Amino acid sequence: MKTLSITAGLLLVLLAVHCCDASGKSVTRFVCCFKFFEKRIPKTHVLSISKTDSRCSTEAFVIKTPRGDYCVRQTVEWAQREFIKQRSRS
Repeated sequence: MKTLSITAGLLLVLLAVHCCDASGKSVTRFVCCFKFFEKRIPKTHVLSISKTDSRCSTEAFVIKTPRGDYCVRQTVEWAQREFIKQRSRS
């Protein structure tokens, strides 16, 4: 009976700590790319394009399309041009 009470008490404490901790901090999420799309994505499909975080091991662009997100290396010329065009529109 004591073991059950202690276990229940510990679970309540852990739940309270988790809830308080999650609401008190804002977690910044960053995306890194490890697999790269090798083909060209048509301009009409590009919804947005952004750079990966500087903490990533490989510099890349994350391109949002209606079908999902794709990673393209920052050395790819068409992706560089699209990124510059998007920045100039903003």
